[in-house]
Amino acid sequence: MTISDTEFERANRRGQDKRARGPVATEAHFDAQRGRVVIVLSSGLEVSFEPHLAQGLGQAAPQALSEIEISPSGLGLHFPQLDADLYLPALLEGMLGSRRWMSAEAGRAGGRQTSEAKAAAARTNGRLGGRPRKTPTA
Repeated sequence: MTISDTEFERANRRGQDKRARGPVATEAHFDAQRGRVVIVLSSGLEVSFEPHLAQGLGQAAPQALSEIEISPSGLGLHFPQLDADLYLPALLEGMLGSRRWMSAEAGRAGGRQTSEAKAAAARTNGRLGGRPRKTPTA
């Protein structure tokens, strides 16, 4: 599939508009002492987060996080040692990964939650013989 000159120009205009509307990253580094990725924005604001909260950075060693490249537009961060990319506008909206990844993380967190209601339901289920066995499908 080839991109026409018109499509290319429109994409460039959209990128320029996006860059003009919001802050862009001017600096990024991993603060090993605090254990956080730190992004300095053109607005003067500094944003930081723990790496395990972002898709692709969860199990990374501090050394792998020490190298961060900012895209020419200032809207993307690339971690070359991890081959991971983050999109700044999404980060600022609290999206630390793809929708699918964020949903899986939310489900994982919900499954780890405990409450008296969950404990009571588990006890009741146990008295009834436990979780029903799955029947194999042909």
